[in-house]
Amino acid sequence: MNKVAKVTLSFWIIKICATTLGETAGDLLSMTMNVGYGISTVILMGLFLVSVIAQLFANTFHPILYWTVILTTSTAGTTMSDFMDRTLGLGYAKGSLILATCLVIVLAVWRFSEKSLSVSNIQTTKAELFYWIAILFSNTLGTALGDFLADDSGLGFLGGAALIGTIIALIALAYYITRLNRVMLFWLAFVLTRPFGATFGDLLTKPLEKGGLGFGTVGSSAILAILLVAFVTYTIIAEKRTPKAATA
Repeated sequence: MNKVAKVTLSFWIIKICATTLGETAGDLLSMTMNVGYGISTVILMGLFLVSVIAQLFANTFHPILYWTVILTTSTAGTTMSDFMDRTLGLGYAKGSLILATCLVIVLAVWRFSEKSLSVSNIQTTKAELFYWIAILFSNTLGTALGDFLADDSGLGFLGGAALIGTIIALIALAYYITRLNRVMLFWLAFVLTRPFGATFGDLLTKPLEKGGLGFGTVGSSAILAILLVAFVTYTIIAEKRTPKAATA
């Protein structure tokens, strides 16, 4: 039985909320609480492993569990990217290149092993495992890309978010007016929604003198958590109201 969310407009809205919350929550643990990138990565990777194991053993699609795994990949990806780029000194550009290479390798092995990269009809444990590994790498890559655009490129938080938002809009347009491979478009959009969330999260948390809105990691995380819960609850209610025949 398929255990992943349907790729709809609601999916992308919730995904952006989850990845933005992952950015602010990861920074809250590693920076605001001064836990550090290394220890934070260990803690958050542990949470990811717990949630993804529960997801793999589930027999049906559970929206709350599914989006919990997405959120834990985002928070773990935030601190893991920061650990690579800052603690290990790789820098945003080199870190992005390494993570992009890892993502391409995962997708290539997935395609070779399963003969498909479908993200809408995953019915085997192996395919689902590839799916979550690819999502973990894509969210980690997105953090590095977001930091690169916000800091190294000179665009700043707002400029980086605007650039990525424009590219995402072009991908959406390509989906409707071209015949480009849908799986390729999905992963491009999936990767880019992460740096969009990262730059938007930095825009919310950073102080005014650094180009942010000054909500801080605590305030921003609280706001985003409320939005995430609201959107997930809405999709659950909407799904229950949809007649089973129409859903089929």
